[in-house]
Amino acid sequence: MPSEVQYLVDTGGLYPVIRLTGVLDTDTAEAVRFAIVDLLAEQPEAIVIDVSDLQLPDPATASVLRDVAGETADWPAAHLVLCAPRSEPWRAAGLPVWRTSAAAFADLGEPDPPRQLSLELEPVVGAARRSRELVTEACGSWELPALVGPACIVVTEMVNNVVAHAQTPMIVLLAVRSDAMAVAVRDRSDAVPQFGGPVPVTALGGRGLLLIDSVADRWGSLRLEIGKVVWAVLQQPDEQTPAQRRHQNAGMVDRARG
Repeated sequence: MPSEVQYLVDTGGLYPVIRLTGVLDTDTAEAVRFAIVDLLAEQPEAIVIDVSDLQLPDPATASVLRDVAGETADWPAAHLVLCAPRSEPWRAAGLPVWRTSAAAFADLGEPDPPRQLSLELEPVVGAARRSRELVTEACGSWELPALVGPACIVVTEMVNNVVAHAQTPMIVLLAVRSDAMAVAVRDRSDAVPQFGGPVPVTALGGRGLLLIDSVADRWGSLRLEIGKVVWAVLQQPDEQTPAQRRHQNAGMVDRARG
């Protein structure tokens, strides 16, 4: 009989808790990944993964949680922590382990005041304009006037890409973490954007990702169970361009994008 995993998301505490039950093995690892990443796509500040009732026949399989943390390391949102009665079986996950969700909350501390907005859009003409209006309103409310222009460029390209290619309903997600603003668009297409660098001046298209890359400090995409989310992070501007800041940080020079 094949193993399975079920999960329940509890948003009643300081941070969302995803409670996993069943058996974590090679057959269910992908389902666990999707459950966590789908919750991450909503941009919580942190996620507590409760594995108290999750069976782990092979401790090495816990590495799927480490892989999710690595895959989402640049995602402009959550810290991942585990909740389990014993930490030993979960060492391969490489995540902090707390005995209770209350202990995890105490370690994470009080979350920042929420500054998030979302907007559901259909893939129609005018979707990009409506997304720019949301960005402009958000930057005004959050006192980030210098990010209006870059964020509008990013959201326009992301939304137009959905309209032109994915052609599915989408959700525009905006959030602020410290002095950075995250812009993300979630759609229902499995096609992940590929960034190939500069395009010839005679090309009719292909500049959308180049524009995003030129104004964002970092960007990428996450594959979801249904569709994907494409995201970008914009820092408050300083005297350097995003490209200059990236090349100053050796760890980000050759990072895969898109």
